[in-house]
Amino acid sequence: MRFSRVIPSDWPPRERHDTVKRNRDHAMPSRRKDARRPPKRPAPRPQKGPPAPRSGKPAAKQAATAAPALPPRVKAPTPPPEMIPAQPGRWLWTCRAGFEAHLFEELAWADASPRMLGEVLVESAERPVEPPVFARTGIRVLASLPSAQTLDLTAEAVASRIVSVLTDGPLVLQAFTPDSPAGNRLADDADALLEAVRTRLPADRMLEETWRAREAGATLVELCVAPGGVIVGEVPAREALSLSPGGRQRMRRPTDSPSRAAMKLEEALVNLPYEPGRGEVCVDLGAAPGGWTQRLVARGARVIAVDPAKLMPELARQPRVEHVQESAFAYTPEEPVDWLCCDMAWRPLEVAQLLAKWGRRGWATHLVANIKLPMKDKNPLLLRVRHILTEEGGWQGLTMRQLYHDRDEVTVTAHRGL
Repeated sequence: MRFSRVIPSDWPPRERHDTVKRNRDHAMPSRRKDARRPPKRPAPRPQKGPPAPRSGKPAAKQAATAAPALPPRVKAPTPPPEMIPAQPGRWLWTCRAGFEAHLFEELAWADASPRMLGEVLVESAERPVEPPVFARTGIRVLASLPSAQTLDLTAEAVASRIVSVLTDGPLVLQAFTPDSPAGNRLADDADALLEAVRTRLPADRMLEETWRAREAGATLVELCVAPGGVIVGEVPAREALSLSPGGRQRMRRPTDSPSRAAMKLEEALVNLPYEPGRGEVCVDLGAAPGGWTQRLVARGARVIAVDPAKLMPELARQPRVEHVQESAFAYTPEEPVDWLCCDMAWRPLEVAQLLAKWGRRGWATHLVANIKLPMKDKNPLLLRVRHILTEEGGWQGLTMRQLYHDRDEVTVTAHRGL
């Protein structure tokens, strides 16, 4: 009879997967010599003070890798069916439908005094230092108007408010609806209001090329048309989480793409000041069937695709693709690479430990990874992932966002030694 070894939950995580094969049951510990329990030693003499660390590591090292303290959990209220009017001067955040409670808790943990306004809409008293993971976009509220007014009256009130507050500089005007069934039915109303307001604003201040908004120092003005009213908000383009209306950064899926995963990578790279380019070397962990590898090759990069499964035939024949049919946990690069990319459907803390190992050992300069989320306790898990990547892995400039094309997952970007 075989017995599984129960590992206490408070033991530090191990990088034991380097020696575990893909086709082995990961729920059972490895039977290799280096995975067995250490031999029994004589019990130490009783002494005063705190007990020695369980793992035998020095106390200082254990403290450096200890999990972060978890703030008290926050129970969010249920989103009301119709939008509650927003308060000018506060911040409006949008998110994916069903993730309002997670965004609310993030803002509460940041002492930002959140308030639930409606489906996918959460308000806070201030903008947190760290952008909320579950926020698609955030704007400072200028005005909140009821939906009972006519289009002309609403457009006149909105334009007057914009001109009186934003007195100079280029403007980018956008309109969106909450990304919910009730909100999406108002898409035509949002388009009509956008055009009506645009005609009432100074033409010489309107910047049509949204992609130039950051370099031009423009202000992003958003009109949120929701069930129950219209919210007008603004944010400097250089500080915006997204330049897309409501943070809904829709990416086109290439016709020859093997999966929708390619859109997640494209969206992640949009807001980075740099991206994989010609001649750079990228490692794609968990590459099969090849969605991310395909997009990296299209940018001119050379890709080492790591996955025991097969790539789609067209990619496997690409001269700039090297397919290593090996577990991502066992793979070791021959030399440091420019980019580490990872989109593995695997347990999030184990993926975080793998990414931390790459950072700690200096195997890659840039990181783009997708972290899958559990059904419950999403925010506490993300605190642990952030700690693992920064404190144990040494990754810098970490961003963690649930992007438009993410579902039960978040996208992480970081770098080392820039």
